[in-house]
Amino acid sequence: MPIPTLARAQPAGLGSGILLSLDRSGGLMNATPNVDFRPQIPARVSVPATDHILVVGDQGLSGFAYDHLLGAKDRHLEECHTGNEAFTRLDRGDIDLLILDLDLPDMQGSEIMEWMRQKEIATAVIIFSRQPTVESAIGALRYGAYEFIRQHDEPAEVVESVERALLRHRRERECALMVVRLEHSERLYRLLVEQSPDIIYTLDEKGCFLFVNGRVQFLLGHSQEELIGQHYSVIVHPDDVEHARFAFNERRIGDRASTNVEIRLQGKVPGVRHFENRTIVTVLSARGLYASPNQLAQPHFIGTSGVARDISERKKAEEAITFQAFHDLLTGLPNRVLFKDRLTLALRQAKRQGQRLAVMFIDIDRFKLVNDTYGHHEGDELLKCFAKRARACLRSGDTLARQGGDEFTVLLPDVHSGDDAGAIAGKILGELQRPFTIAGQPLLATASIGIALFPDDGETPDALLGNADIAMYQIKGRGKNGYQEYQPAMRSGHSHRVTLERDLRRALAHGDQFEVYYQPLISMSRQQTIGVEALLRWHHPEHGLMAPDLFIPLAEDSGMIVDLSNWVLNQALRQLAHWRGKGMRELRMALNISPREFAGSDLYERLMRGLDVHAVPAEALDIEISEHLLTEDAERHIDIVKRLHHEGLRVSIDDFGTRYSSLNHLRRFPISSLKIDQSFIRDLNPHNRKSTAIVDAIFGIARSFGLRTLAEGVETDLQKQLLRGLMCDEMQGFLFSRPLSAAEFEEFLAAGAFPSTGSSTAH
Repeated sequence: MPIPTLARAQPAGLGSGILLSLDRSGGLMNATPNVDFRPQIPARVSVPATDHILVVGDQGLSGFAYDHLLGAKDRHLEECHTGNEAFTRLDRGDIDLLILDLDLPDMQGSEIMEWMRQKEIATAVIIFSRQPTVESAIGALRYGAYEFIRQHDEPAEVVESVERALLRHRRERECALMVVRLEHSERLYRLLVEQSPDIIYTLDEKGCFLFVNGRVQFLLGHSQEELIGQHYSVIVHPDDVEHARFAFNERRIGDRASTNVEIRLQGKVPGVRHFENRTIVTVLSARGLYASPNQLAQPHFIGTSGVARDISERKKAEEAITFQAFHDLLTGLPNRVLFKDRLTLALRQAKRQGQRLAVMFIDIDRFKLVNDTYGHHEGDELLKCFAKRARACLRSGDTLARQGGDEFTVLLPDVHSGDDAGAIAGKILGELQRPFTIAGQPLLATASIGIALFPDDGETPDALLGNADIAMYQIKGRGKNGYQEYQPAMRSGHSHRVTLERDLRRALAHGDQFEVYYQPLISMSRQQTIGVEALLRWHHPEHGLMAPDLFIPLAEDSGMIVDLSNWVLNQALRQLAHWRGKGMRELRMALNISPREFAGSDLYERLMRGLDVHAVPAEALDIEISEHLLTEDAERHIDIVKRLHHEGLRVSIDDFGTRYSSLNHLRRFPISSLKIDQSFIRDLNPHNRKSTAIVDAIFGIARSFGLRTLAEGVETDLQKQLLRGLMCDEMQGFLFSRPLSAAEFEEFLAAGAFPSTGSSTAH
């Protein structure tokens, strides 16, 4: 008897599907009684003209969306408010589209989707939620939802999502009906199988291919002819062969058969598809095939049939989201969150086993000089090269992480003494004796390394990191380029920090060492300067011109940040009033507000008083806040931001994308715009789709919330062109201008490359 092959016309894991039998020559066979061919669709049945929609949620859709859907032709709309009501209604099996709230009064929406999957109810699902997060979106898509929308999206967007889902569902049903009607047409059946986006195959009882559709050549590079007769293991990743054995040799049928088994398949040759290591990730569904010589004989096992769906892109997206949350995007190293988690686990193990461990705090010496001399792009290259060399000096169980800027930390578990950590620190310093190539020139870099040991120098992550930091500053004060183990006497003798704090207090008392610089904000569509960002500089009598990242953290820790912010506010507003008096009345001023200022009670009053004193309208001032304000003490911060927004001030989120914040917090804050962090802009590469995907996603978030976007750190024409292609209009960076003094800024406008709106009347 010919051996049949089976093809599933419905996606794996989304229902029982339609199964048809082929003999060795590809002809249709009659279904045997022991093979399940659900659902049985009569050949003359057509797709119903009316679409049945069920909305499940305690609040439901907006009035506009509800009325639009209800009034549509051939549309029947019903509502349920609880999960139990939904179970009763869905069990009738005539719902075409389910619009499901994840948060129901009696259960989670995911429970309904799991129930539908178990009951094999082939209903399209759209998820909507009041508090969307990346995790909930991924979870909904894993359960088979068509789309994930926010409950408070524009009604028109909700309606469009419904239309898309109904159209897709109708097409799927039409496709299913077509398959049954054409079951006696060999040519059309083969066309359907060959056009499937999935790999459809049949194996004999030994696991060798009897049939495989043409999709395998597109995905893996193997032709159908060369796979026939070959064992399935030729396309399985070597590490997954044992795991794949159970699915590819599946003997069970019905509900007990394998579904959604994740297996990596390996391609034949490079160049067929541009995936890493010629490997794709698939979910495999398979079932046993049985045949009997006649109706009275006991059926016997003749092989396995299955469907493999490529989910590589979905896996890459999930991995990218997870990686970005716990890794530094520039160097690929663990970030401070992941480092602290690993340090916490290492401390627990060290305490249980009576072991010691070491923490190192590394700072690259004079890194600011590299940035100022060669630009941020070359500075980033130095950071990446340093990270690569430092990692090569560590053991396999050690962890190197980037804390931020030019600061790195190292976890060294299971050390015997400080000498072990010192030996590794010496290896790192030795690697730095070889010059780096920066901007085509050799550059010798040095580093200062502080070391703290457990349990000698602390028993908590914060204590060890803090003491390693203090030891590092001891090296800084002794001329840099070395390492030092923490000693208790260092805490009281942390002279560099104390001296700098004293100098900062003196500078604030006199006020003549500070200067505000202004960096233009450019509108590309208007080719004009539409604003400036006020940036503080300190002319230190000994250390020269100091950027704010060198003294702002000290001002925050010592409580001087409010006085410093007041000085900047008055200087910036006085200068803005002067420019407005010269005719530049549409010029906006962007001002950074430290998170520490939100801890006080007078931020609102100080800002409004400054605007009144200098007669500057509130709409001319942009306040830039840190992204982590959205998650820390959010309720209090929302109230302050709302008051400022009510007065007309525009509030922007600075360095957006560098933290892992909930979209719900973004929705609740009355934000006007997002400033995309310059680390994302520097990574833009036309040949690396990942580099633009993150920026494009941020633009998508901004558009969905109706927010303006500004890209900071634009340094090259290529970055500018890529951003323009992503529909970004407002930009800031060295490509247009470095931060300028007030006089230099006026000269910049007078040069005419990017004049300010109204500046022509000022000259």
